[in-house]
Amino acid sequence: MNQMFRPKSSPSKSAPQRVAATACPHDCPSTCALEVDVLDEHTIGRVRGARDNSYTAGVICAKVARYAERIHHPDRLIRPLVRTGSKGSGTFAPISWDDALDLVAEKFNETEARYGSEAVWPYQYAGTMGLVMRDGIHRLRHAKKYSGFHSTICVNPAWTGFVAGTGLLAGPDPREMAKSDCVVIWGTNAVSTQVNVMTHATRARKERGAKIVAVDVYMNGTMEQADLAVLVRPGTDGALACAVMHCLFRDGKADRDFLAQHTDAPDELEQHLQSRGPEWASKITGCPVETIEEFAALVGNTPRTYFRLGYGFSRSRNGAANMHAASCIAAVSGAWRHEGGGAFHNNGAIFHWDRSLIEGTDMIDPSIRMLDQSRIGAILCGDADALFNGPPVTAMLIQNTNPVSVAPDQTRVKQGFARDDLFVCVHEQFMTETAKAADLVLPATMFMEHDDIYQGGGQQHILLGPKLIEPPGECRSNHDVILGLAKRLGAQHRGFDMTSREIIDWTLQKSGWGTLENLERERWIDCQPDFDTAHYTTGFAWPDRKFRFKPDWPTVPFRSPGLSGPVDDLPKLPDHWTVIEEADNPHPFRLATSPARNFLNTTFNETPTSLGREQRPTVMIHPDDAATLSITDGGKVILGNQRGEVRIHAKIFDGVRRGVLIAESIWPNDAYEDGRGINTLTGADPIAPYGGAAFHDNRVWIKPAA
Repeated sequence: MNQMFRPKSSPSKSAPQRVAATACPHDCPSTCALEVDVLDEHTIGRVRGARDNSYTAGVICAKVARYAERIHHPDRLIRPLVRTGSKGSGTFAPISWDDALDLVAEKFNETEARYGSEAVWPYQYAGTMGLVMRDGIHRLRHAKKYSGFHSTICVNPAWTGFVAGTGLLAGPDPREMAKSDCVVIWGTNAVSTQVNVMTHATRARKERGAKIVAVDVYMNGTMEQADLAVLVRPGTDGALACAVMHCLFRDGKADRDFLAQHTDAPDELEQHLQSRGPEWASKITGCPVETIEEFAALVGNTPRTYFRLGYGFSRSRNGAANMHAASCIAAVSGAWRHEGGGAFHNNGAIFHWDRSLIEGTDMIDPSIRMLDQSRIGAILCGDADALFNGPPVTAMLIQNTNPVSVAPDQTRVKQGFARDDLFVCVHEQFMTETAKAADLVLPATMFMEHDDIYQGGGQQHILLGPKLIEPPGECRSNHDVILGLAKRLGAQHRGFDMTSREIIDWTLQKSGWGTLENLERERWIDCQPDFDTAHYTTGFAWPDRKFRFKPDWPTVPFRSPGLSGPVDDLPKLPDHWTVIEEADNPHPFRLATSPARNFLNTTFNETPTSLGREQRPTVMIHPDDAATLSITDGGKVILGNQRGEVRIHAKIFDGVRRGVLIAESIWPNDAYEDGRGINTLTGADPIAPYGGAAFHDNRVWIKPAA
């Protein structure tokens, strides 16, 4: 049986019929504006960044530049498949689209009749960042009163920590990095994960002599390009931030006029920080006192300092507190006053979308439970607390995500998917590990094969992603699948009767962004607020207009059904919060599962070039730790903790602190000799105050494999 797509010829050898504009759909804050060589109605060639987009500036990552390798991959799914073997066997046979959708509707209706509508759980995430294709599944969810989806696997701690100070998820124009005298890249390996940050930072260095500071947990590509690399242990960013602010107050570099006018408790903060100097922070972070002093002096002597704060903060149990502490430095120094200064994390608040048509928000029933995405293992294993003492989940539709590789606490995730009474339909582009665990697999389009619309996260543009080529075989878009199911399930909403283009046009107009016709002509919309709004010169987004050094954590605005984790223990002022999974005698190492340069979560780990460059799963260990444990470079080791064990190859690397291990991920589970991937070791316990998954916050032991 031929399930695969095989291109007729190499797309690189033909001249383009046209050059088309689109946007990168992947879960990276850059949301790059792209130009694509369209060779014919089925084939693309070269992909490059749009030079006339002021943020992308012609630069994109190598992964997307070679997208022809992915979209024309011979292993793409091209027809619906139904499981014929045992659960998880990966044995499938072709089925027609009508029969496939009929089967999904039948199983969903059976589940609803037996357990109620909440036993059906549509599950999705950010495999595409297009608003229509990513979020249209919620329209079906709300129309049918299926269980809600609390998205927690990525942004929650970081967003909350930033908003805790500013009151709003927005900040200085990211293009201002090019006008800065010091760019602090903190908690993101921009060289690997958002290359445009480096575009603007290095421009500032070239044109203005600006300094680049990087703060991270290992010497990655961004740290290597920095003028000052600040290497800290995982989860200790709050201590570093406190020490920097201590020095600003101590050395007379705090902007006391700004503090008096724009912040809530400057005197209390100064008093609190007196005992939190470089010596204190050095013991916690592992960073030398001299480096902390150098960092603080650079910030103190450089008013035009831009803090570019990343998503690494989200991967730690104290991530919200750490993000808040880091963002506070710009308020103490007064960097907000200056073009090229201030703190930025994400621009999500500037787009003011009306999502009612895409998501069906006008049908939300607040009595329906919201299940935590990160706790999928506990949910599928029947934990009463994870299910809110409600019915079991016995039917799922999964789009845009690969939880059997990506979700934390993998042992329980796999146990849950192995249940014989669980029906799973996966709509996918490749036969991922989640697809192999499914009962029904539907072939999905890629972003150049359907129409969608995108918003920048790390920038300020709305971008159109039009359909450029026809999909292979029988691939259908997320939108088409949702419409097909809605019809069979009797779901009613005006969005089920509209094309994706009609939804885009309506959403643009209702949100105040013009028409689809205008966006097609202009290619993107620059939504950046004016300087005074972006820099909060007339006050921050709280009723008293003050930046909050003392957050009221339970009321920080965030899209959450309720509080999670040890909320009452969150620090009242910036601090090092000791809630992290610290090393102990049985587990003397701390493990972070940082992003790999050639993968994006599990996207691209099927393409030959990415696989060739990454080679195999490895764990980085300091030479002295390796010598103590008789671990050799390239030798097999076993990592373990209370959640399980992983066999992996060691990579001896002096760019980590002693006692710290780094495993760049996410490789498929079957890339490991025992079939257990790195997320076997990560926990799914919720992060305060609104949930999350602590992928970089794990204590483990390590030993040579026998």
